[in-house]
Amino acid sequence: MSRIGKKPVDIPAGVKVALNDGVITVEGKSKLAMTLPPHVAVEVKENQLLVTQADDTRNAGAMHGLARSLINNMVIGVTTGFRKELAIVGIGYKAALSGKKLTLSLGYSHTIEFPVPEGITLTVTPENKIIVEGADKQLVGETAAEIRRFRPPEPYKGKGIRYVDERIVLKEGKSVG
Repeated sequence: MSRIGKKPVDIPAGVKVALNDGVITVEGKSKLAMTLPPHVAVEVKENQLLVTQADDTRNAGAMHGLARSLINNMVIGVTTGFRKELAIVGIGYKAALSGKKLTLSLGYSHTIEFPVPEGITLTVTPENKIIVEGADKQLVGETAAEIRRFRPPEPYKGKGIRYVDERIVLKEGKSVG
């Protein structure tokens, strides 16, 4: 039995959970759906979701904790949502949002246009920060990682796109001697 899988998932007021044929749908401020992994059963009791193993195989134990965590992330996503902040560091590095496209000037000979995925809200602040928000935790993290990949922080001056809470260890330059 998975320790994480044993914990029930609390369903807050205003959140609807539906189960049909191995698909769980969670609806609140937005709507998320997921196909349940094999070897896992889910039941709704009052205002809690209970995830159980269908059998006692090793794979069932792994899927038990995974399914519970994914369902919990869905409930959090439709109530409060997820957020990642990116900081653009470097002279002349800029970001601008126009409609459903993020335009980045990152020191290359061309600008980079990034189409914003469905279900993601991007905000560009005047202090060169990009805020990625959405209900799907995996999609928010993947979108932030894709934007960061355009110009990851370099190790000498620290220029590039980084997460706000990320700490970059700078290397020492060449020494004359």
